[in-house]
Amino acid sequence: MIKEPKKNARSTKTLLRLRVNGESHEVATEINKTLLEVLREDLNLTGTKHGCELGECGTCAVLVAGKPVLSCLMLGIEAEHAEILTIEGIMRDGKPHPLQNAFADLGAAQCGYCIPGIVLTAKALLDENPTPTREEIRQSLSGNLCRCTGYTKIIEAVELAAKQMAANVGVPS
Repeated sequence: MIKEPKKNARSTKTLLRLRVNGESHEVATEINKTLLEVLREDLNLTGTKHGCELGECGTCAVLVAGKPVLSCLMLGIEAEHAEILTIEGIMRDGKPHPLQNAFADLGAAQCGYCIPGIVLTAKALLDENPTPTREEIRQSLSGNLCRCTGYTKIIEAVELAAKQMAANVGVPS
């Protein structure tokens, strides 16, 4: 015997209105999906990486209203109407962000898996403090784990990007 579905069963989906990388999106998704899952599965923005999914590694960091957020710990519904920036949206006018250039120039990325979260966290730092000290960079990136490096080149890349950005005052970051 085939059971018929309940007629008054509640849908667990909701329509989210998100602003991601400067573009508005409407997506019907499950209310319990994390922002990480919404970005990757519903919007196909796979630059944001799955890491520990416990909020301990920083791999999934994105910017929400300009601040680093661990997208594995935030529900998609919590980000509704907020400005979200992922690694896919960091380029301006088809040109890499100075952080992306500095990471490439200095070889600061090895496997690259953690780099999107690190770059976005560093961007938030430089947006707030354009001339951070080495210690401020370390502190800012302390929640981002990289299993491949000793962090030296990553810190040097952030320092280089800060210098390049300071030399190009008036250029959007």
